[in-house]
Amino acid sequence: MRGEKISESITRSAILIATMGLASRALGLIRDRILAANFGAGDILDAYYSAFKIPDMVYSLLVMGALSAAFIPVFSSLVVGKKNNHKKAWKLVNEILTIGVVLLATISLCLFLFADLLVDLIAPGYSEEKKLLVTEMTRIMLLSPIFLGISGVFGGILNSFKKFFFYSLSPIFYNLGIIGGAVFLVDYYGSVGLAWGVVLGALLHLLVQLPEVLRCGFKFHFDFNWRDKNFQKIIKLMIPRTLGIATSQVNLLVAIVLASLLESGSLAVFNFANNLQSVPLGLFGVSFAVASFPVISSLWARGEKTQFVLRLTGTLRKILFFIIPFSALIYILRAQIVRVVLGAGKFNWEDTTLTFTVLGIFTFSLWAQSIIPLLARSFYAMHNTKTPFFTALFSETLNVILAIILIKKYAIIGLAMAFSTTAIINALLLFFQLRWRVPEIKTGGVIKTFSKVTFATLVMVLVVQLLKNIIGAEPFGPEKTFLGVFFQLSVSLSGGLAIFLLLGKVLQIDELQHFIKTLRHKLTIKKIISGARDEIGN
Repeated sequence: MRGEKISESITRSAILIATMGLASRALGLIRDRILAANFGAGDILDAYYSAFKIPDMVYSLLVMGALSAAFIPVFSSLVVGKKNNHKKAWKLVNEILTIGVVLLATISLCLFLFADLLVDLIAPGYSEEKKLLVTEMTRIMLLSPIFLGISGVFGGILNSFKKFFFYSLSPIFYNLGIIGGAVFLVDYYGSVGLAWGVVLGALLHLLVQLPEVLRCGFKFHFDFNWRDKNFQKIIKLMIPRTLGIATSQVNLLVAIVLASLLESGSLAVFNFANNLQSVPLGLFGVSFAVASFPVISSLWARGEKTQFVLRLTGTLRKILFFIIPFSALIYILRAQIVRVVLGAGKFNWEDTTLTFTVLGIFTFSLWAQSIIPLLARSFYAMHNTKTPFFTALFSETLNVILAIILIKKYAIIGLAMAFSTTAIINALLLFFQLRWRVPEIKTGGVIKTFSKVTFATLVMVLVVQLLKNIIGAEPFGPEKTFLGVFFQLSVSLSGGLAIFLLLGKVLQIDELQHFIKTLRHKLTIKKIISGARDEIGN
């Protein structure tokens, strides 16, 4: 009974995160449509996405590594573990914030001063004018890691308390800031208004979480006590994770370097396709991983290994249940999706064709990308950050090698091929190492779910293809009008999902039954709204 309540807690939290994530992703698609329509896949967006890289690297190395691998498990152990100690927990928060902000500000200032030299390294193929634009945007965006660093700590606090509502709101406000930059600030500041939009989004990302963090009991005061044993434990745990992220960031830098040598707009196309595939990845892979992380961390900290295994494998099955059919739908409808989402203004048919080709390649590894966050967090819950690091190091090294080889023949498509191949290898390596580390993990349930879902997905694909072909015939002419393409996409997608759900009922897929039960009994509108203030999952 207790295990069922924990499972419902994870599902309920994941649905809340996914619901808010859906709103954020929808805004993200609106953001991309605005960018595509106003600028097309060309120099300005190449510069914009290149400028993202240095600030994003600062945030990823100094914040993501600490939070995902170290802060949440240590903070959770102080708050809900066997040794409940809220005083030490809040002291740890103040140490992280004080030392972290000083460090982020110092590094950002140094990078600001040498931004032009760094741009020469990461974008050697750009023209001088394009490099100047990248440099200016980079310097502006270096404010964002400071705001996102603080916000990341706030998010870690809310995660540990299982308060996911305002945590889930933050990406929405981040995208609103970026959209504001593209719609309004560009008129006043020119192209660099896009960069100011990123800074505005980062600030909103922070501010929306602040009230709930204060309600949790947070009170800030300066604390430079880096000798605190809990702070040092975080540093020790985050080092392998940070090194793992560093390999990933180096890999992305290599991608930018290679893309800068290709035709103008190549990096923009790569990012547009990646953003589209990130919608289901964020809704299902990341949502379930984030929702389960504090739960499995607490279970491992309390020594409840059986429950840890049950929650882990149960969450893995749920991710596969959602991601397999959505991967198939995106692949078979990729041309319609790209045209509906991005096909406006300066984003022409050539841009559309290249983008949906890259998107199609991404979908083959979407299942792997979706389970990696959960598998990695399973190791973090056990305070093991070394295994994910060495796995990532191997995978990213292979990715760079494959990218350099494939880009010679396939250009930007080669980057996508290398990315998908190594994502699958990464996921498989993590899974088999996790089974070796925790032999109690059994694959029978996972294989059963995979088989049923795959069968239902194959039937769904046949139905979608049939609907797509019927609607694609005259007089609809979807290739000629936005409304025609939208109609074809909507009907095909709806029909495919209906068939999948029907087959899921017939095949008695447990994850579907559990999902429907959770929706019926737990997710009323009243409960979703009350989740803003109550501890979701308790």
